[in-house]
Amino acid sequence: MANPVDFYFDYSSPYGYIAAMKIDDLAAKHGRGVDWKPILLGAVFKVTGAQPLPTLPLKGDYAKRDITRSARFHGIAIRYPSKFPIASQAPARAFYWLNDRDPGLARQLAKTLYQAYFVDDRDISSPDATADVAATLGLERDEVLAAISDPAIKERLKSEVDAAIKRGVFGSPFIVIDGEPFWGVDRFDQIERWLTQGPF
Repeated sequence: MANPVDFYFDYSSPYGYIAAMKIDDLAAKHGRGVDWKPILLGAVFKVTGAQPLPTLPLKGDYAKRDITRSARFHGIAIRYPSKFPIASQAPARAFYWLNDRDPGLARQLAKTLYQAYFVDDRDISSPDATADVAATLGLERDEVLAAISDPAIKERLKSEVDAAIKRGVFGSPFIVIDGEPFWGVDRFDQIERWLTQGPF
């Protein structure tokens, strides 16, 4: 079977959210699985010198319009959150904890957390909110809270972020196919062509 597609994302990334709703179906269409890898854009920005979109003159206003337009284009429901951006350590830690136990459920949690933030306007930066969302999937709330504060899980997330940066990941979504990197949901047409016919 072909190598899985690596999908890097930050839970505070609206473009990452759009990609998350589409990446599994796109990869499966071409006989590929997907390895989901949440990262922290804050740590990435320390390396690149970038800043969150809302803080950027001109570009921030454009991005807000583009985010909602892009979601409509892809048929994805979105509501611009009242608090944006947010820290995403809690949901990222919950994902890695669960992914070691049940990757399919971890992926479902990732999508549900994204929808909680970008549709229901819930502040998933809070460990309590992340645990509440996880509980809707049948996970034990207290167990999720314990995982979020577990030093081993904290170190796991840090090592994943460090590995992503070392690999050249600088944004969300960031997709790697057989070593070829693609940044942004607006690269999905190129991704589909690459998956269909290989390098071009």
